[in-house]
Amino acid sequence: MKLTYTIKNNDHFYNLKEVLKTKFELSDRLLLKLKSNNKILLNGHSTNTKSPIHPNDTIQILLDLEEDNSNIIPSKMDLNIIFEDDALLILNKPAGFPIHPSTLHYEDSISNGVKYYFDTINLHKKIRPVNRLDKDTSGIVIFAKNEYIQECLSKQMKTNTFIKEYIAICEGEFQENSGTINAPIARKPNSIIERCVDNLGDTAITHYDVIKRNSNSSIIHIILETGRTHQIRVHMAYIGHPIIGDTLYGHPSSLINRQALHSYKVTFIHPISNKKIQLIAPLYDDMKKIIF
Repeated sequence: MKLTYTIKNNDHFYNLKEVLKTKFELSDRLLLKLKSNNKILLNGHSTNTKSPIHPNDTIQILLDLEEDNSNIIPSKMDLNIIFEDDALLILNKPAGFPIHPSTLHYEDSISNGVKYYFDTINLHKKIRPVNRLDKDTSGIVIFAKNEYIQECLSKQMKTNTFIKEYIAICEGEFQENSGTINAPIARKPNSIIERCVDNLGDTAITHYDVIKRNSNSSIIHIILETGRTHQIRVHMAYIGHPIIGDTLYGHPSSLINRQALHSYKVTFIHPISNKKIQLIAPLYDDMKKIIF
């Protein structure tokens, strides 16, 4: 994979580095890595980033650096791929699988499955999840196939160009049809995992609409404006409507054996084509049977 730009007559760049920082917005870290591996070309030749540039000069950035990903054990897994190209691998993650390996899930995380898949397509790149879901939350997880793509999407998340939408089934019937929860979230004292609403916490904003009301439950559509750990789960519990099956912030349920939360839709700008990408991940059966 490579990035290409041809200098136009009305461009006013002093040197190659200015083009790289302005047009491609390369971080200093990635720029240094590309320079040291001769992956920046001017008219087909590796050159110093201080080189002057002229109209019709062609700049190429080669993103084919091989990386060591041996820190993750490959595990064959039936990945539910909903989109893939040279830049991205996007999955509909089932519940029960963490994103990252850990002591309890050393070989059965989604990253282990992605490592196995990368090996089969001969892609020697680090495993880079762009977004994260809790182990028992299902839905869309995006993996960047190189560092540049990861940086681009991370920037979009910070500027709210990257939109994440969820479906949740919550306890109780919401009185209002829509609302916004603006309540800061912090780590709960004396807990490594649990979060809570705390005035000293980080800003956390959740927008929601009621899709459907059942007896003693409501199906909610959620858009996150911020992305704090456990944000939806904490906010729903905070307003008195914990997610069904959420044993950490609510109660166990006979209807489902995990929190009924699904990341069902993402919208972002593709870093290479600059086109809007909108993807939907269908609900899994355990949530379908409650809703329908």
